Amino acid sequence: ERMKVLFVCAMNKQRSVTAERLYRNDPRVVVRSAGVRTEAVRRLGEADLRWADVVFAMEREHKRWIAQRFAHLELPPVEVLDIPDEYEVMDPHLQEQLRALLDPEIDRYRAARGT
Repeated sequence: ERMKVLFVCAMNKQRSVTAERLYRNDPRVVVRSAGVRTEAVRRLGEADLRWADVVFAMEREHKRWIAQRFAHLELPPVEVLDIPDEYEVMDPHLQEQLRALLDPEIDRYRAARGT
Protein backbone atom coordinates (compact mmCIF):
# COMPACT_ATOMS: atom_id res chain seq x y z
CA GLU A 1 0.00 0.00 0.00
CA ARG A 2 1.35 3.39 -0.98
CA MET A 3 2.04 5.93 1.75
CA LYS A 4 -0.35 8.92 1.89
CA VAL A 5 1.60 12.19 1.96
CA LEU A 6 0.10 15.62 2.55
CA PHE A 7 2.06 18.77 1.64
CA VAL A 8 1.10 21.98 3.43
CA CYS A 9 2.03 25.62 2.90
CA ALA A 10 0.25 28.93 3.45
CA MET A 11 -1.83 29.46 0.33
CA ASN A 12 -1.56 26.16 -1.59
CA LYS A 13 -0.36 28.12 -4.62
CA GLN A 14 3.38 27.49 -4.94
CA ARG A 15 5.35 25.29 -2.55
CA SER A 16 2.82 22.60 -1.63
CA VAL A 17 1.44 22.52 -5.20
CA THR A 18 4.97 22.05 -6.56
CA ALA A 19 5.57 19.17 -4.13
CA GLU A 20 2.26 17.57 -5.09
CA ARG A 21 3.11 17.82 -8.79
CA LEU A 22 6.63 16.44 -8.25
CA TYR A 23 5.36 13.34 -6.44
CA ARG A 24 2.02 12.84 -8.23
CA ASN A 25 3.35 9.94 -10.30
CA ASP A 26 5.76 8.53 -7.72
CA PRO A 27 4.90 4.83 -7.18
CA ARG A 28 5.86 5.07 -3.49
CA VAL A 29 3.21 7.59 -2.49
CA VAL A 30 -0.26 9.04 -2.98
CA VAL A 31 -0.19 12.82 -2.51
CA ARG A 32 -2.38 15.82 -1.71
CA SER A 33 -1.65 19.44 -0.94
CA ALA A 34 -3.42 22.17 1.01
CA GLY A 35 -2.89 25.57 2.58
CA VAL A 36 -3.47 26.80 6.13
CA ARG A 37 -4.78 30.28 5.34
CA THR A 38 -8.48 31.05 5.01
CA GLU A 39 -7.98 32.27 1.45
CA ALA A 40 -5.90 29.23 0.37
CA VAL A 41 -6.73 27.70 -3.01
CA ARG A 42 -7.48 24.43 -1.17
CA ARG A 43 -7.73 24.89 2.60
CA LEU A 44 -6.46 22.20 4.93
CA GLY A 45 -9.26 20.32 6.61
CA GLU A 46 -9.79 17.59 9.16
CA ALA A 47 -10.41 15.01 6.43
CA ASP A 48 -6.95 15.70 4.96
CA LEU A 49 -5.26 15.05 8.30
CA ARG A 50 -7.28 11.88 8.92
CA TRP A 51 -6.27 10.68 5.43
CA ALA A 52 -2.52 11.39 5.69
CA ASP A 53 0.18 9.03 6.97
CA VAL A 54 2.61 11.96 7.17
CA VAL A 55 2.40 15.72 6.66
CA PHE A 56 5.23 17.83 5.30
CA ALA A 57 4.77 21.47 6.27
CA MET A 58 6.86 24.10 4.53
CA GLU A 59 7.34 26.26 7.67
CA ARG A 60 7.24 25.88 11.46
CA GLU A 61 4.33 28.31 11.56
CA HIS A 62 2.27 25.85 9.50
CA LYS A 63 3.01 23.01 11.93
CA ARG A 64 1.99 25.21 14.90
CA TRP A 65 -1.23 26.20 13.14
CA ILE A 66 -2.10 22.54 12.48
CA ALA A 67 -1.35 21.56 16.11
CA GLN A 68 -3.53 24.39 17.49
CA ARG A 69 -6.41 24.19 15.02
CA PHE A 70 -6.66 20.40 15.12
CA ALA A 71 -5.68 19.74 18.75
CA HIS A 72 -8.71 17.45 19.09
CA LEU A 73 -7.36 15.05 16.44
CA GLU A 74 -4.78 12.32 16.66
CA LEU A 75 -2.47 13.91 14.13
CA PRO A 76 -0.12 12.06 11.80
CA PRO A 77 3.56 13.03 12.10
CA VAL A 78 4.08 16.61 10.89
CA GLU A 79 7.58 17.29 9.57
CA VAL A 80 8.85 20.81 8.85
CA LEU A 81 10.86 21.35 5.66
CA ASP A 82 11.87 24.98 6.38
CA ILE A 83 11.33 26.15 2.81
CA PRO A 84 10.68 29.91 2.68
CA ASP A 85 7.89 31.45 0.64
CA GLU A 86 10.15 32.90 -2.04
CA TYR A 87 9.53 30.63 -5.02
CA GLU A 88 7.11 30.51 -7.90
CA VAL A 89 5.27 27.27 -8.63
CA MET A 90 7.59 24.65 -10.22
CA ASP A 91 10.67 26.87 -9.77
CA PRO A 92 13.70 24.63 -10.57
CA HIS A 93 15.45 25.58 -7.29
CA LEU A 94 12.29 24.78 -5.33
CA GLN A 95 12.00 21.42 -7.08
CA GLU A 96 15.64 20.63 -6.30
CA GLN A 97 15.20 21.58 -2.64
CA LEU A 98 11.99 19.56 -2.29
CA ARG A 99 13.52 16.44 -3.84
CA ALA A 100 16.65 16.70 -1.68
CA LEU A 101 14.57 16.98 1.50
CA LEU A 102 11.65 14.69 0.66
CA ASP A 103 13.20 11.67 -1.06
CA PRO A 104 15.13 10.51 2.03
CA GLU A 105 12.16 11.30 4.32
CA ILE A 106 9.72 9.33 2.18
CA ASP A 107 12.12 6.38 2.09
CA ARG A 108 12.61 6.61 5.87
CA TYR A 109 8.87 6.62 6.58
CA ARG A 110 8.26 3.77 4.15
CA ALA A 111 11.00 1.69 5.79
CA ALA A 112 9.50 2.35 9.23
CA ARG A 113 6.11 1.21 7.93
CA GLY A 114 7.60 -1.85 6.27
CA THR A 115 6.35 -0.89 2.78
